[in-house]
Amino acid sequence: MVAFEVPEVDYTQYTNRQLAAIPLAILAVALLVIVGWYVFTGAPVRLGMEFTGGTELRVQTSTPPADIPAAFGTQATVTPVQTAQDTYIVTFPPEAENIGQQARNNLQPVQGQSTADMVKSVQGTSASFGNSAQETALLGIGLAFVGMSILVFLMFRSFVPSIAVVISAFSDIMIPVALMNLLGIPLSLGTVAALLMLIGYSVDSDILLNNHILRRSGGFYESTHRAMRTGVTMTVTSLSAMAVMAVVAWFFGIDLLRDIGIVLVLGLATDLMNTYMLNLSLLRWYKYEGVTR
Repeated sequence: MVAFEVPEVDYTQYTNRQLAAIPLAILAVALLVIVGWYVFTGAPVRLGMEFTGGTELRVQTSTPPADIPAAFGTQATVTPVQTAQDTYIVTFPPEAENIGQQARNNLQPVQGQSTADMVKSVQGTSASFGNSAQETALLGIGLAFVGMSILVFLMFRSFVPSIAVVISAFSDIMIPVALMNLLGIPLSLGTVAALLMLIGYSVDSDILLNNHILRRSGGFYESTHRAMRTGVTMTVTSLSAMAVMAVVAWFFGIDLLRDIGIVLVLGLATDLMNTYMLNLSLLRWYKYEGVTR
């Protein structure tokens, strides 16, 4: 990988409190959003159909989108498919039944199409399966985070450098989750995978910084800039690739890849802030201000 030139930041102009204040303030706001979401909805994050249960209908019809929910007599969410004309994805709650037949009976086919050809696909998830999947996904994220934390403590065998990595990784997860709520991105199996990937991305950049500062020769700021040349290049390269994926997926109407790309872009941008402001301030405090090893 060819590293682009990373501007050398003069960290001596900022105190540790100044460096840590912005990441911690943003993390606090993110936690408030998540707690507020939980209070009002009963879940800390907007849940997708995989975790709540429900039925997803893909239908091609000349019926106006605003009139589609009324054709089923139940609550429904209609999302146009950008890559197919007059095609919509209609999402129903778990209790909806006979959706395909209702679509054929109550919706109007496009010109030259038979009624039987209107329904392109019907996919359903039971409420009990959704709850089970939700518990499994949350358990998986929790175990991944705990496993990462244990590994970090075993690597550095010192509290402050280890907790710096753990806090940064925690923030790298919480801030994208809060933004998912605000942007209307549901938690799905795809976005769960994106959050798991963020744990790995976060640990990579933080361990790289810690190793350069604590275990390699050279002064603190020289080691910091050396780590930034590699770490920022890695993160920005990944961020750019995920941004391109999100844009292309949005253009072609691939919602799952779009959501994964957006979550990763948000998380990687957060990781840059946490690694080179929050983590670095804790390492500088640990190294220079008489912290007992």
